[in-house]
Amino acid sequence: MRRFPPWFLLAACALASCVKPGMGGKSEPAGTTRGSGGTGIPPQLRAKGADPGIPVVAGGNAPRPPAVLDLTPEDEIVFTDPDNPEAKLPELSTLLAATKRGPWEESETLSKQRAAREGKPLLIWFTDSARSPMCKALAQELFSTPDFEKWASEKLIRLRVDAQVRENDPDLSLGEKESRLVEIKNYVARMKKTYKALGYPTVILLNPSGEVIGRYRGFKRGDAEYFWGQLKHGVDVSANAYQIWRADLEKKGYREWQDRKDRKVFAKLTGYANATLTLIEPDGTRSQTQEKLLSDKDRAWITEQKKLRNLQ
Repeated sequence: MRRFPPWFLLAACALASCVKPGMGGKSEPAGTTRGSGGTGIPPQLRAKGADPGIPVVAGGNAPRPPAVLDLTPEDEIVFTDPDNPEAKLPELSTLLAATKRGPWEESETLSKQRAAREGKPLLIWFTDSARSPMCKALAQELFSTPDFEKWASEKLIRLRVDAQVRENDPDLSLGEKESRLVEIKNYVARMKKTYKALGYPTVILLNPSGEVIGRYRGFKRGDAEYFWGQLKHGVDVSANAYQIWRADLEKKGYREWQDRKDRKVFAKLTGYANATLTLIEPDGTRSQTQEKLLSDKDRAWITEQKKLRNLQ
């Protein structure tokens, strides 16, 4: 029998330990839906050349740091007495009232804030309403239908980015209109670059936390139901991921607040002085509100917190 020196055996063991799982055969991540690919979207619902997206595991998306929204630092709730050093912060009611409530938003900032506050995915539609026949077809066959409008108003926040730039404000001078048009063109170009929108139409679906969870390019006449099915699946995936993201933030002191007009915001209390609350949202937006403007449930929570701190 041939004998091998000890160093040869050690080298062979080291090489064996470096073999990666799956190199000798196909394997799938634990919990991945078989035959559905990385996103969990069935083959019949996947568009050709579609972005592979985020892997789906049993119970929802695997938790991962948000791609867009930076979480606020870990701070304890602070109840202070005499001075309020952040008196210049905007009123929460003003911020909530400033958010557009129409079918399609026009501002990325406001639409992202709505998505985070309402816990809904954000649909961004890149369109060329003047020159793209497929954009017109997508609007006519799906986005403008009553059934889609009803579903989308409950499930989505929508943002339209139109390459056809217009400025019809009669109160602007000629110079102001030209400056405004330049601003809009730059905004459209930045959005296309940020979200890698190649061609029209392109639809991007984001989690409330800012992650891209779906990318849909192009449209064919007669494919409205197929396209809508893709969006519905993306919304379901987003709901699971959002619950994981929200539960993690709740452990860090975030909770849902509601005012007397039933408007809600998911935020963390960072300061309380003279019945004035300072709140911070997951995207870093800070605001103030008066205790008397909050719901009975929130006021009861504040009373309980005061008792725990012997402040009442």
